[in-house]
Amino acid sequence: MGWQPPTVDDLRERLGATLFRRVAGPSGASTRARIHGAPGPRWFGPDRPIRAVHGDASMFVGGLTALLLQSLHPLAMAAVAAHSGFRGDPWGRLQRTSTFLAVTTFGTAEDARQAVDRVRAVHERVRGTTPDGIPYHASDPHLLCWVHVAEVDSFLRAHRVYGAAPLDDAGYDGYVADAAVIARELGVPDPPLSVAELAARMEAYRAELRATPASREAARFLLLRPPIPWPARPPYALLAAASVALLPPWARKPLGLPRLPGPAWDGARVGGRLVTGSIRWAMAPRPRTWDESGVTLPRARRDGSSRR
Repeated sequence: MGWQPPTVDDLRERLGATLFRRVAGPSGASTRARIHGAPGPRWFGPDRPIRAVHGDASMFVGGLTALLLQSLHPLAMAAVAAHSGFRGDPWGRLQRTSTFLAVTTFGTAEDARQAVDRVRAVHERVRGTTPDGIPYHASDPHLLCWVHVAEVDSFLRAHRVYGAAPLDDAGYDGYVADAAVIARELGVPDPPLSVAELAARMEAYRAELRATPASREAARFLLLRPPIPWPARPPYALLAAASVALLPPWARKPLGLPRLPGPAWDGARVGGRLVTGSIRWAMAPRPRTWDESGVTLPRARRDGSSRR
C-alpha cells in the first residue's frame, strides 16, 4: 500500500523511544532488561515508596530542580564544574545519573552494590580547590549529605506536585527513609529519615549556601542554553519553568532567576503538569498481544498490516 500518515501510537512510540535514548543512552534497553529482569534480592521491595517516586515522570522536573539547588553549595559546584563534564557531555552525565538511580532503586542488591562502589571510587578521586582557595573532596561526608538532601528534597517536591499518584505523609516519610539507605551506602553517616528531618537538615545548610559565577553560569546553561534540538525547546522551556517554580523561594534570587508574581508561578506549574503528563504518556508500557504459545505478536496497524 502507499504512504500512510503516522498514527497516534506511532507518534507516541517514536517520542517514547527518543526520550528513553536521551535519558538511558545507547545501551539503555539492555540495561533496563537487566535492572528489571535479573533474578535476586533487591534493596527495596515493590511496595516501597522510593519505587513510586523514582519511577514517575515527575523525576524529569525534580532532577533539574536538584541540579539548580545543589549548585548553591560552592564546594559542590566547584567539584561539578571541574570534574563532571556536564557542559561538554551533559547527556552522558544525565545517563549515568539516571542509570545509577534505576539500578539502586529497582536492580538487584548485587548490582546496586557495584553501582555504589563505582560512584564511591569516582568520588574518592574528585578533589581540588575552589577559586577562593578552599579545598574540597567529593568524599567529604558533609558535602555528600548536602548533595543527598538537595536531591531528595527536589524529587519529593516534584512528586507532590507532578506525580501521577502522590503519596500521603507517611508515604513521603517512607521515601526519605528509603533514600537514606542509598545515602549511607554512598558515605553519608546520618541521613535524614523523615520529611521533618529533611527540612531541618536543609535549613542547617542555609548558612553555607551562596551563588558563585559557576553556579549562575550553570543555571543559564541548564535553563536557557540546553543542548537540545530546536523542536524540543518549547516543551523543555515548560520543564525548565516548572523546575524553577519548585525551588525554595530563597534559592531563586542567588541564581539570578526572575522574581515573578504568583500567577506566573501557577502558570509554570500548569506547564509542568502538561509536560510531565506528555512524558508519562509517551513512555508508558505498550500493550502486548500474545498468541496461545505465549509469544509476543507484532501490534497490528490500522490497515491490518503488522509492525516489526
